[in-house]
Amino acid sequence: MSESLQDRVRRTLAQEVRSEVAGYARMLGEEAGASAVLFYGSNLRTGSLEGVLDFYVLLPGPQRERIWPRVSYCERPFEGDILRAKIATMSLDKFAQAATGRSRDTTIWTRFVQPSALVWAKDEPSRSAVEDAIGHAARTAARFAAVLGPERARAQDYWQALFQATYRAEFRVEKPGREDSILSVNAEHFDGLLPLAWDAEGVPIKRGPDDTLKPGMGDRRRAKIMKAWRARQRLGKPLNILRLAKATTTFEGAARYGAWKLERHTGIALEVTPFREKHPLLAMPGAAWELWRKRRRSG
Repeated sequence: MSESLQDRVRRTLAQEVRSEVAGYARMLGEEAGASAVLFYGSNLRTGSLEGVLDFYVLLPGPQRERIWPRVSYCERPFEGDILRAKIATMSLDKFAQAATGRSRDTTIWTRFVQPSALVWAKDEPSRSAVEDAIGHAARTAARFAAVLGPERARAQDYWQALFQATYRAEFRVEKPGREDSILSVNAEHFDGLLPLAWDAEGVPIKRGPDDTLKPGMGDRRRAKIMKAWRARQRLGKPLNILRLAKATTTFEGAARYGAWKLERHTGIALEVTPFREKHPLLAMPGAAWELWRKRRRSG
C-alpha cells in the first residue's frame, strides 16, 4: 500500500532527536502546562546543540493573545551543557487553525511544511492534533503552490515559487536563492511530498516527462485560491510588522539573547545588568556606547 500524506507526516514528526533536546522539550512542556512541543530549524537537521535550539510550545485552551506567537529566549544548564533556546508559544487550537490556511497568516504553514519533530506531547489526543495540523500545513502549502507555480513543472519548481512568494508577502529579508537552500538541504523531506499533499487536497495530478507534474485544477477553484492568496499577500507585511513591534516589548530574555549573539559574532561580551534585562530598549544606547568603547580598546 502506498504511503498517505498523514503516514508521511507521522513518520517525519517521529524522527529521533538527541536526548538533550528531548529532555529540554519535556521540561519546557511540563513547565508551561503545554499540550505539545515541536522542534525545528537547522539544529534538527544537523543534530548539533550549538547555537540556538528552536521550539514551538503549544498550549491547551483558546489563544489568549491576539498577536501570536509569544517569543522568549532561555539559557539553562542541562545535562552538563548550557543549552540556548528560542521559544515560540501559542495555543494548539490557533496553531491548527493557522495551519489550515483559514486565517490570513502565512507563517505557520510555510514554516511547518518544512521539517519539524514532535519531541514531546502530553497525551495521544495532543499528539494526534499536532499530526493533523502539520498535515494541513502541507496541504495548504501545496494548494497555494499549485496556483503560484508554473502550469507544468517539477515539484521543486512549485516549492520554489511558493517560498519566493511567501518571503515577499511576509516582509522577510532573505538572501536571493534562500528557497533553493531550503529545498537542497531538506531534499529528502520534500521528495515526493507535493503529490501526496495534492492527493490529500483532492487535486488530480497529470504526470509528464522529466518528472514534471501538472495539478488538474479547474479555473473556478484556481481563481478562488488565487483570490485567497492575494488577501494574504496584502496583509502579510502589516501582520509581520505588528509581530516585530510586539516582540520589542514582549521578547522575554531579549537582552541575554542579544548579548549572546553579539559575543558569538564579534567576540565582545557585554554584561547583562538587571536594568538591561528588564528594559532592553531603554538600555540600547548604553549598550551601544559600551560596545563602541570595547571595540576601540580591542582594535
